[in-house]
Amino acid sequence: MDVSFLGGPRPQRGVGVVAPFDFALDRELWRWIPDEVSLHLTRTPYVPVEVSLDLARLVSEHETLSEGVRTLIAIAPEVVAYACTSGSFVGGIAGERAMCEAMTRAGAVPSVTTSGALMEALADLGARRVALVTPYTVSVTRALEEYVAEAGVRVTGCAFMGLTRHIWKVPYREVADMARRAARRGTDCLFISCTNLPTYDVIPQLEAELRIPVISANQVTMWAALRRLGTRAVGPYQTLIDPAARNGPALPDVEQQQEGST
Repeated sequence: MDVSFLGGPRPQRGVGVVAPFDFALDRELWRWIPDEVSLHLTRTPYVPVEVSLDLARLVSEHETLSEGVRTLIAIAPEVVAYACTSGSFVGGIAGERAMCEAMTRAGAVPSVTTSGALMEALADLGARRVALVTPYTVSVTRALEEYVAEAGVRVTGCAFMGLTRHIWKVPYREVADMARRAARRGTDCLFISCTNLPTYDVIPQLEAELRIPVISANQVTMWAALRRLGTRAVGPYQTLIDPAARNGPALPDVEQQQEGST
């Protein structure tokens, strides 16, 4: 059958993604991507280290990121994203900015990191008080709190899981339970950290229940990358993506729970 009349395939715009070697949620990233955009993923080299501050530093070294970006150049992405929360907050605000500069030099395209995208999303939402949910250990979670505080954002509550591996296997039920534990009255927004933690389908549920914006690592990364293309992420009933969903009642009183939270 002659299909020449179709004239395709349609032109595509590319987002390059550098992810840690253990990243397992490629399909989740794609769910935020409109049809005319393609994702091109590469990974950092394997290192035999569990999820920790040491691992965050290893997978975010400038040469490692630059090499990852260079592997994407041949397919000409218009923007490059580093999809790792801990790797992009471990060096603080200055460290995150330096990572973006290193990636931009390597690829001659705009660059964004997950933690930089978090700050961008909080600013877009006008959020100055944030609750945090992480799958991390205490030390990695504290580093995220310090990063957020350095940006002048107050942490109103925090809950963490203490995991060092297999984070992508955490079910939505546990993510939702941690979010409820972290939420406090007076919170502007709740952030679910780690690009290896599944969040896509739980975001609308939590926003409806907690009545505040709920954002996640993968969501903000794709949102910020697509903004640099002049286009929008897709996703039903997610406040960050749909401005019409931003007006709602404040978070109701929630019971203060101590277990697994700070």
